[in-house]
This record gives sequence, C-alpha cells and structure tokens, in this order.
Amino acid sequence: MNSLFTPIQVGAFSLAHRIVLPPLTRMRTTTGFVPNELMVEYYRQRATPGGLMITEGTVINETGHGYYGAPGIYTDDQIEGWKKVTGAVHKKGGILLNQLFHVGRESHHSLQPGGGQPIGPSVIAHQDLVFTQDGWVPADLNRELSVDEIQSLVEDYYKAAQRAKTAGFDGVELHGANGYLVDQFLQDGSNKRTDQYGGSEENRVRFMMEIVERLVEVWGADRVGVRLGPSGTFNSMSDKDPIGLFAYAAEQLNAFGLAYLHLIEPRIKGNIEIAHGLEPVASMYLRKIFKGRMIAAGGFDYEKAIDILQKGDTDLVAFGRHFIANPDLVYRFKNDIPLSKYDRDTFYGGGAKGYTDYPFYKQQAIPV
Repeated sequence: MNSLFTPIQVGAFSLAHRIVLPPLTRMRTTTGFVPNELMVEYYRQRATPGGLMITEGTVINETGHGYYGAPGIYTDDQIEGWKKVTGAVHKKGGILLNQLFHVGRESHHSLQPGGGQPIGPSVIAHQDLVFTQDGWVPADLNRELSVDEIQSLVEDYYKAAQRAKTAGFDGVELHGANGYLVDQFLQDGSNKRTDQYGGSEENRVRFMMEIVERLVEVWGADRVGVRLGPSGTFNSMSDKDPIGLFAYAAEQLNAFGLAYLHLIEPRIKGNIEIAHGLEPVASMYLRKIFKGRMIAAGGFDYEKAIDILQKGDTDLVAFGRHFIANPDLVYRFKNDIPLSKYDRDTFYGGGAKGYTDYPFYKQQAIPV
C-alpha cells in the first residue's frame, strides 16, 4: 500500500492518510480579525475524511498580532467565526486543530493595543518585516517582558485553548517555530535573559513547557501538538548550539505524551526553499529522541514524502504550498494527477484570488 495512504492513529485521532494541511498564514479575516465565509470555504475545500488539518497561526491575545488580517481567538466574535470553519470541516469528515501563537517581537506599534511597543524575551535589534494595514514595514524594537507578564501570557494560551474547544476544534497545536514568541525564548540569539526564563537550555525551554502543561489541562495530551523549527533562521533566529537545544526540547516534551511533534525542516526559510536537495535532517535527528508521532514539513513533494515515510523518519508529511494551489491535493496524490502551480504573489492578504479559486481536478470519478 502507498505509505501516504496507510491509516494511522495519532493521539486521539484515527487518520485515513498521512497527508497534513499545515498552518499557513493567509491573512484573509474581516474586521476584528474574525474568520469569515471566505475562510470557511478555504478550509472546507481542503478537508477530507480522516484527514488532519491545522489552522493558520491564531493569535491568543491583542498583543500577539504581527500580520494584519491574521485571525484571533480572544473575542466572542472570533469564536463564532471559527465555529463555522470547524463545522464545515467536520461535515466533510475532517479533523481540525487550532494553531495558537503570539508573534512576540515580530510586530509594529500600529498592530499593538494603544500603539504600544511589541514584547519579547529580550531587547535585540533586528531587521524583520511585519504586515500592517499599510503593507510590509520593519518591525519595531520590542521591550522586555517581566516575569509577571510571562506568566500572564501562559494563562492567555490556556484561555485560548479553552476558546478553541468552545469553537469546536478537535485539539490545538502550539506554534514554537519561525521566530515567534515561543521560539524567541528557546533560542539564545533572541533570549539574553538572566532569570528563570533565560540562560540554560532548561530555563529557555521553561516558557514552552509551562504553556504545554496548560494546553494539556484543557485538551488532554492526546489532542495537543507542538511545532518547532530546529535550526530555523527565519525572522533573525539563531542559537549557538541548535542541535543540543532542540534535542533537549524534544526530550522534555516526551514527558507529556503529546499527539505529535511537528517539525519545520531548516531547508525552508519562511515560504522559500533555500537549500534545494538538503535532506530533511531535523526529522531524521529528532526521530531518535522524541517518542511520539511526528509530522515533517518543509519542501516536500510526493516523491520526497514517500521517501521519508519509507525511511521511518516521520509518520506524517505536511504540504504547504502544494495544498494552497491544490484544494484536492489528497485526491491528486492518490490518483497520480498533475498538480496546479501556486502563485506566491497571492499567499498573503487579498480575497478569493489565489485562495479559494484554485481549480479542482475536473474528472473526479474515483473517491478519495
């Protein structure tokens, strides 16, 4: 049997295949960062019976925004918007997890409550861009979080997890990659703290571990996943010992018995494949350390996915850009149908163009 279509149990979820829709920031919400009917259609199109889908990064509180138009889950209106999305996915038999995130320092005063400064573990200048109502602009220099504020943020993740349950999701994923808040605490290039949240690997992992503990309280470990980007350099990230750091982080996560660990391969930077031909080293290395199911993401096509599954270096494979351009990607893979090409210019913001108008294959005679 094709390894992509071998059923598998992942935490609480009985999956019909190994093809995952990963979190993909598309910035299509309406006023108030509320999921709208366009988003309902987008997720509905890509849902399949027994297929795992993870939402775009969903902001946990008002200070978490770095991309205008990205959805939140901190208001009642946002919950109501998400209910329509989860309902549409469940009607097609799909499984949908809500990715919870906070951008940390990757923000701008125009996206912050009262025009305030972004927040982060340490004050370090960087040259990253964020998306505002006026388009892409340089991020503002952040201020350093106090310990009380850090602990308050842990509670905000907890509250977001509760709201995700109210909205009808099947579980949650913690975004700990791509240079956002959790990743900023993990890597020593962005974390220069000298208190209990900085310095040693144990201290830098503490924020992530405290959040995961609270997410598990809400959902149970078998409905919680974590996404990491080992050796990822997107958003000015760096660490003096990334192998040691992420090995330690994966080992510590073993204590929870999570549904999965979701890894972004370092050959990807943002939505660009920067190292063509590089093996998926993150999955290969951490497979020996993490005891649960794993999802590999970053630069995979059909052949590369089959290869990594056959090697046993992961259990599932996420396809970002191909899923954007092929709402029926699962069907196309199963029936050896050529893929539509994606339009990178329409990835972020806008309307239906490049979002819900990609064609389905016309001659769908064989069921998924």
